[in-house]
Amino acid sequence: MKKNFLLIFYLLAGILAGSLLASLAAGVPFLSWLAYAASVGFAAANPACLDLIVIKIYFGFSMGVSVAQVLCIGLALFLYNRSHLR
Repeated sequence: MKKNFLLIFYLLAGILAGSLLASLAAGVPFLSWLAYAASVGFAAANPACLDLIVIKIYFGFSMGVSVAQVLCIGLALFLYNRSHLR
């Protein structure tokens, strides 16, 4: 149980650190490649609609992934494997 929480903590820390690094590197000319991002998902602009007369439910998912986030997630997984609490 403890190792699952530790893995989730490392992954979330990697995602947040990568997002912060991407936003900071966007303004620096030689580091701007870290801020390159692509959107992954389906129907973000035009979500699918389930109309049940009384209620309408919209389904859509979109996630932006940057180079800095991928690098930081990789670093977080490496650090998780090196931790002694696993």
